[in-house]
Amino acid sequence: LVIGFILRIIYGAILGNIEVSNWLYLTILVFAFFMGFGKRRNEIKKNKAKSRDVLKYYNYEFLDKSPINTDTDDYPDFAFEVANSVVSKEADLGVLLCGTGIGMSIAANKVKGIRCGHCSTKEQAHLTKEHNCANVIALSYKQDINELAEMIKEFIETECSTEERHLRRVNKIINYEQGE
Repeated sequence: LVIGFILRIIYGAILGNIEVSNWLYLTILVFAFFMGFGKRRNEIKKNKAKSRDVLKYYNYEFLDKSPINTDTDDYPDFAFEVANSVVSKEADLGVLLCGTGIGMSIAANKVKGIRCGHCSTKEQAHLTKEHNCANVIALSYKQDINELAEMIKEFIETECSTEERHLRRVNKIINYEQGE
């Protein structure tokens, strides 16, 4: 898949962590959907199913890290699992959905190597990937399913910028995280 090829090249160029032999692998997306146990549970279940259908429709290979939600689940657990899947290279990108997406983004960003952007618009999804080379996106499942689909697609298909100013900023974040 061309997207996987492009993502591997861009990430490799920016972060220097991708070997040439890996460039032709498909992009694998890891996905988690925390729905809690509020009044709107059935509606939320339908949105989760629709979100999975969108990923399938666009032929994105994905791993569902939240196949079942129970009343003892907590969103940080899903965020950590998705983030660790990206860091370990089990997946190239991650998508997190919960009530607002805010808590998931905070939790995911605690995992070393993750740059997770919380987004509410297609433009934000584009810019979080292009300018920040984000590898995880956090969204609110309360948004319209078509808007969610557009944001996910935009995030996946946007390339990380190779402009010097964006590279410099992303590298500052990486260096700070590594204690440099």
